[in-house]
Amino acid sequence: KHLTTEKKTKISLGVFDRVLSVALTTFSILRISLSLSVISEKKKMVVVEQKKRFALFLATCDSEFVKKTYGGYFNVFVSTFGDDGEQWDLFRVIDGDFPDEKDLDKYDGFVISGSPHDAFGDADWIVKLCEVCQKLDDMKKKVLGICFGHQIITRVKGGKIGRALKGADMGLRSITIAKDNEKLRRYFGDEVPASLAIIKCHQDEVLELPESATLLASSEVCEVEMFSIGDHFFCIQGHPEYNKEILFEIVDRVLNMKLMEQEFADKAKSTMETAQPDRILWQKLCKNFLKG
Repeated sequence: KHLTTEKKTKISLGVFDRVLSVALTTFSILRISLSLSVISEKKKMVVVEQKKRFALFLATCDSEFVKKTYGGYFNVFVSTFGDDGEQWDLFRVIDGDFPDEKDLDKYDGFVISGSPHDAFGDADWIVKLCEVCQKLDDMKKKVLGICFGHQIITRVKGGKIGRALKGADMGLRSITIAKDNEKLRRYFGDEVPASLAIIKCHQDEVLELPESATLLASSEVCEVEMFSIGDHFFCIQGHPEYNKEILFEIVDRVLNMKLMEQEFADKAKSTMETAQPDRILWQKLCKNFLKG
């Protein structure tokens, strides 16, 4: 009935040890749970950070051939410049479809396509496109301008565009790349090619570069084949997204519309009899600009 002081102490110490053990175990479980939760949240954050979002401003209509073969020009561009895990959105600017101004900041980059229309025209959608490009310039958003897009950016930045001085150009052409350009070394890596083959299809061109532009490539038929402005505008007169069958279909379609002579059409096709565009290098250049 009576416990000695020594026994009471042992019982108290035993209970204390068990309570302490339970407390330490609970703390360890909570700490592990918290650590796993933090790791999980970090993983979620990494996934969000890695997902890039781009927009294509399509300034031309899909031909029946392109719709049947590729599902539309949007798929041609995404297959050329896109990568797994990215989100690409289509805006048919030729039809007046533009993103809301408040949504522009959601995008990591933009691509402006070619067009059968003149970049110096005053159609409502062309004027609107220029206004959007001015906003993107202010925001320092990356914009890849191709053909018509190349000329639109020239217009927005104060350069001069107009009919090509040596006439319309269609077919595969070799363009000369500027030497010792640090920007091109970043995009290409250590070895910058001296020249690149690209498919051309245009009747207008850049006549005078904007003051802020850096000339990156030229050719015998076109003085301004490629240029950049800062680190956010990159412009190409040719079509890195085109292949042989797309070019040939355009040539045939324009020929059937009586907008070119048979001799001109044959000459354009003959440029691709024994050569191909440097698509892989163009992809590397454009992707490293947009995503680098």
